[in-house]
Formats: sequence, C-alpha cells, structure tokens
Amino acid sequence: MAKKVIVAGGGPAGMMAAIRAAQRGASVTLIEKNSSPGKKILLSGKGRCNLTNACELDLFLAKFSRNGQFLRDAFKIFFNRQLMRFFEERGLRLKIERQLRVFPQADRAQNVLEVLKKELRRQRVRLLCDCRLKDIILRENEFKAVFLAGGRLINADRLILATGGASYAFTGSTGEGIELAARLGHRVNALKPGLVGLETREKFCRALEGLVLKNIRLIFSNGKGGLVSEIGELLFTGYGISGPLVLSLSAKIVDWLYEGKSVNAKIDLKPALSVEQLNSRLLREFKNKRKSALKNILKEFLPQKMAPVFLGICAVAPDKTANQVTQRERMAIAGFFKALPLHILRSRPLEEAMVTRGGVSVRDISPRTMESRVVKGLYFAGEMIDVDADTGGFNLQAAFSTGYLAGESAAANP
Repeated sequence: MAKKVIVAGGGPAGMMAAIRAAQRGASVTLIEKNSSPGKKILLSGKGRCNLTNACELDLFLAKFSRNGQFLRDAFKIFFNRQLMRFFEERGLRLKIERQLRVFPQADRAQNVLEVLKKELRRQRVRLLCDCRLKDIILRENEFKAVFLAGGRLINADRLILATGGASYAFTGSTGEGIELAARLGHRVNALKPGLVGLETREKFCRALEGLVLKNIRLIFSNGKGGLVSEIGELLFTGYGISGPLVLSLSAKIVDWLYEGKSVNAKIDLKPALSVEQLNSRLLREFKNKRKSALKNILKEFLPQKMAPVFLGICAVAPDKTANQVTQRERMAIAGFFKALPLHILRSRPLEEAMVTRGGVSVRDISPRTMESRVVKGLYFAGEMIDVDADTGGFNLQAAFSTGYLAGESAAANP
C-alpha cells in the first residue's frame, strides 16, 4: 500500500520533495501557508532564478560557510547536472553564465516555478494552500499526524518539514517550522542573517545610494584578524553597503559582530595599482590639467557622482584647481584610493537577509536520508537545516537536493 507523505512548505525544497515522493509511488499532500507555492523562487536571482551552479562537487561544497560536507550524500544522488536535466526534460531551456551560474534562458523565475507546479499536478500531488502547520502529533516518538491551524488533523506515515528559515519573512518564511522542530527535541543553532547588507557609521554611503563600484576590493578587520575579498562589485545603499562582495563575506562579518568584535572595512578603489603608482598618475594628471578643478580631474578615476564625495572624505576642496593641490593633499588622495575607511555597525536584520544561517542541527539529521535522528518518520529539507552558502546558485541547489533525497527516503523507507 502506498505510503501517505505530508510535505510542509511549498518552496523549492518542499516542491521537489513532494514530486520525488510521488514519483516513488507515495500518496503526497503538500501544505503551503501562502495562497500559492514558490513565492520565494520568484525573488531568486533578482527575478531570474539562479537555480544552480555548474561547478564540480568539491568546489561546490567549498562555497558553504560550514556544514557543507553534510550535503555530500544528497549531492551524490541529485546534483547540478541532474537538476538541470530535470528542468530541461520538462521543456525549460537553460544557460550557463559567468562564474558558472545557471539560469533559465528566458531569464524568468516564473518559468522555473511553472515547471515545478506542472510536475506537481502531473504527479497528482494534493496541494493545500492557505494552510498553516500548527503542531506535529507523535506516538512513542514516531510521527503520526499533523494538526493544522483551524483544527484540522491529517494522518500520514511520513512528514517532510521544508518550511524554510526566517529570511524574507514576507514570503512566509517565519521560522515556525524550526520552532516546531525544537519543541520535538531537535537541537537548533541560533538563526542569523546570511547574504545580507551591512550598516555603516559613515553618512556618505547614503549620499551615494544606488551607486555601484566595479573592480574594487574590500578589506575587513576586527582588530585581531582580517578578511580580504576578491575583486568585484559593491553597492552603496541608504544604510551602508551591499552588493556581491559584501554579501559573499557577510557570514563571517555577522559572526564577528555577534561575538562583540569591532569591525572596520576599507575599500580599495584601485586594486590593480599601488599607492606609488596612483601618486605618479595623479601628479601627471595635475601637471597636464593645471587649471582644471580637482572634482573634474577625478572623474577620470571615479564615477562622476562619487568624485565630490570622495574629495570631502579626503578633506580637499572639490573646486580647488590642480596647481593648488599640495603634495600632502595629493598623497592623501592616493592613500584614500587604496583604503577608503568604513566602520561597520551591524548587519541588516534577518528578515531582509537572502538566506538564514543556523537552524536544525545537522547532528540530528541523517545525511543519507534526511530523516530526523530524534523522531522516526520525520524528515527535513531546505533552508531550515543549518547549512548555508555563498551566492551563485548554491543555496537553491541545496534546497532541491535535500528535498529530492527527503522525498525519495520518505517514500521508500520501510
């Protein structure tokens, strides 16, 4: 007789879990608190859905901040190539962009969601929307039923929890599934924001809001240790800084801040040049444009919007002509090009983070099946598990892979 499997959470992990369990012959009910599943998928990749990364396994695992090795078994069963094949066989054309990021060819996250929803229908998954999980019923520490808000009780053989973390709370991810897991005796590591912007003391960031700096480097320090980024992009915001470089390093910065450490940063605006080379180039420009205003000369070095703000930081008058600039001022300008200082106050809140760090401890989950080590018949998938990674399709692949393995295991296990 077919097993009855309930999947709680209609995100990428939950939908994949439901699909795979149904493929393996289970009778599947998918519970989603929103009016329709996949709300968070529509936001991923800025609406384009970076659904995975085409890099090799070891490099892929290295992109996870911690606990990445927990995913090795899931990735051996269902990894990037299998995920790409899953969508391509269902008519979705894909493309691989820079840094091996995989997107739908049409650049529409909606297309990814449509494939998943169509497959749910094809596999005859029963979908219950506007339906919130309130409690989990056990008998002798084994799953037996779910209790829904409104008083409804649904009996089943297996439950897959895929309710997400607590980031992007407006999508329905409020961490309530993690709270349920804790009540059942699972260890839960503190929830922190991941892939998140950083607030700064400096007010000039607000004046530069919306400006993207390309080909720069960030250097963070906490008084005892340091962290140096690759060369890439930074975005100024109304609260401080964001963009790919900031998001990629934010996990470590958040850890420092939670430890009570004072965090400073420096922006290297010209990582390809030394201070001496910059000073020589400035000297040459100043000699060739002796009567030009400094703010106009610096447009050759910086975005137009940034030049006067940058000179204000250097304490040099923007309207000063090149022949009026002292050697000390020129050296200060060259120095700030290499180390524009910032003081990090805090990260943005978890609700605004792209992913949740922390969650149900991997020590309480079998990596080979995704089944709980605490409650028999209970499985976990997706962001509620304490694994998180860099941007680039890694987190979404982890959701699909753990969902696939949880669905497979829940349907197949005796």
